[in-house]
Amino acid sequence: MASAAKSAKSAEKTQPRTAANLSAGKSELLKYYRDMLLIRRFEERAGQLYGMGHIGGFCHLYIGQEAVVVGVEAVKKPGDQTITGYRDHGHMLACGMDPKGVMAELTGRAGGYSKGKGGSMHMFSKEAEFYGGHGIVGAQIPLGAGLAFANKFRKDGRVSLTYFGDGASNQGQVFEAMNMAQLWRLPVVFIIENNQYAMGTAVVRAHSDTHLYRRGAAFGIPGMEVDGMDVLEVRAAAGVAIDHARRGDGPYILEMKTYRYRGHSMSDPAKYRTREEVDRVREQNDPIRRCEQRIFDAKYATEAELRKIDDEIKANVKEAAEFSLSSPEPPMEELYTDVLA
Repeated sequence: MASAAKSAKSAEKTQPRTAANLSAGKSELLKYYRDMLLIRRFEERAGQLYGMGHIGGFCHLYIGQEAVVVGVEAVKKPGDQTITGYRDHGHMLACGMDPKGVMAELTGRAGGYSKGKGGSMHMFSKEAEFYGGHGIVGAQIPLGAGLAFANKFRKDGRVSLTYFGDGASNQGQVFEAMNMAQLWRLPVVFIIENNQYAMGTAVVRAHSDTHLYRRGAAFGIPGMEVDGMDVLEVRAAAGVAIDHARRGDGPYILEMKTYRYRGHSMSDPAKYRTREEVDRVREQNDPIRRCEQRIFDAKYATEAELRKIDDEIKANVKEAAEFSLSSPEPPMEELYTDVLA
């Protein structure tokens, strides 16, 4: 008991925000800008295709949260795994998955990553070390710990990056996974994308402690609250957490304070918050605009040069949409393939 209390106390000490190195060179900053903008434009087009009836089922857009996955991806090493919930399109693109294959899966076509059978919430790419895309709330968290267990067993030096939302952080399996991860010192970083609303319920109405980075304190897991709307701060915090896990010190929790501009899913009118609230975040705290301002301040690019990047990305996304709609639907016999290992 004394050991557990000491461990929890130690974790509490590590939780104040770490001083972040928020500088970046021209190539780095322009890459982050391009990666975030690709996610933004892709999601905007996905929303349009959903409205036109080309995407069925559920569709959860990542607009507003782009800095989180791009910042983490900036410090990830080859072989590190990514696993997340159903708001997953941004994670796929950040991992390097082809926008054509992602969009084709959204439209249920044979050219998609899951051959048209997974849709928005269930895509997978072993080549990109992307392990889903999971429709059940919180299901990916013990799976992420399992990936980390395999890494430790193989002694391969890899880290599992396990994403989930503020709503999923109340699931019981989260605490079971955290307990085992700390007990066995598994190389996993639990990344809570706190976008302030679990479906339609504000964090303050659903959590007795709204500082979600402290969720692992009972197990002695250190954590940090991060400005998830700043790609460089995300990068710096992710570097601390991933280094901690990779050197064998066990799990780490990052609470990314972020915000989604659209509803929980495409069918959500989001009447639980005001239009003024959303507009205020867009105007004052947009992750792409903040990155853009850094680029201008450092004189790394002009407005015309960034507009050219945007035009290129829009063309790529248009091509992905056209590919998805021209790709054939999967044949009936595809229902019986890949259903069992």
